[in-house]
Parts: sequence; C-alpha cells; structure tokens
Amino acid sequence: MTISLEKRDESREEKMANRRRKDPLVWGIILIILGIIFFLENIDIDVWDTVAHLWPVVLIVWGAWKLYYGIKERQEKSEEIRD
Repeated sequence: MTISLEKRDESREEKMANRRRKDPLVWGIILIILGIIFFLENIDIDVWDTVAHLWPVVLIVWGAWKLYYGIKERQEKSEEIRD
C-alpha cells in the first residue's frame, strides 16, 4: 500500500513538472507570434486583416490540444490505477 502511494506521489510530481515546462513554452510561442505581427505592421505589411480572418483556427487548435492532452492524462491515470 505504501509503495503504490509513493508511486502516485512521484507521478503527480512528474506531471506537475511537465506542466511547468509546457507553460513557458506556450507563452514563449505566443510572444514570438505577437512580436512578428507587430514587426510586420511596423514595416507596413497588413497582418491584422489575416489574423482577424484566421483567429477561429487558433481556437480550434487550442481545443484540439486540450482534448488530446486531456485524453492522454485520463489514459495515464487508468494505467496507474491498474498497476
């Protein structure tokens, strides 16, 4: 019983560490994209028109990302329970 609780604690710590690694990556990508958009606007390339038309794609990709990792996390939890 004690060993399985220790395994669960370790896996929770690993998951939290993975989340902490992903968060800065996502924010880094967002900042880079915004920087590119503002840079292109400064050199008179109209990007906001394109962004305005494509913003739903961002929502679709974000939703797919959350769905994928949500399903993956559930599968990992069910595998942990079996062990």
